[in-house]
Amino acid sequence: IDIYAFESAIRPPSSPGLETRVAMNADPPKSKVGLVDREINRLSKMLFALSMALSLIMVLLKGRRMSALLVVQTLVRFVILFSSIIPISLRVNLDMAKTVYSYFMMRDPEMAGTAVRSSFIPEELGRVDCLLSDKTGTLTQNLMVLKELHLGDVCFGRDSAEELRTVLTEAYSEDSGGIVNVM
Repeated sequence: IDIYAFESAIRPPSSPGLETRVAMNADPPKSKVGLVDREINRLSKMLFALSMALSLIMVLLKGRRMSALLVVQTLVRFVILFSSIIPISLRVNLDMAKTVYSYFMMRDPEMAGTAVRSSFIPEELGRVDCLLSDKTGTLTQNLMVLKELHLGDVCFGRDSAEELRTVLTEAYSEDSGGIVNVM
């Protein structure tokens, strides 16, 4: 038996299928919807259900015997009457406002180079509670300044830096064993 050793070997994949990179990345892109849009959709569905229920109640309150065709006609009439409950103009106004916000964000001189590529980002920026950054400075260009530190129910700012230093010194003294309790 002769054994040959080569530097490299080329071989086609033995079982290409769903586990390949191409197949795993072939999913259709997910549609991103902002929180305000989800809330408006939920409220619109609830208002539609309310208008349908009111329409059915009104048809039942008519109280007399009607043919099936007349019941359907009356139901459609009440649905049309109650359709003004659902504020369609609200959706249009929100989309216009998002467009204007995006335009102002791109034209803001303090945010030079900003490109808004999604319509729901401006609305989500108003809901930001925390901003987390990596230490490489890709988000902040290494200009991060500590303004406040929240530890439990206590808030330390620039004016209370000395108080924070005292609390941390006492907490990490040899008597406490390194347990911090600032509550």
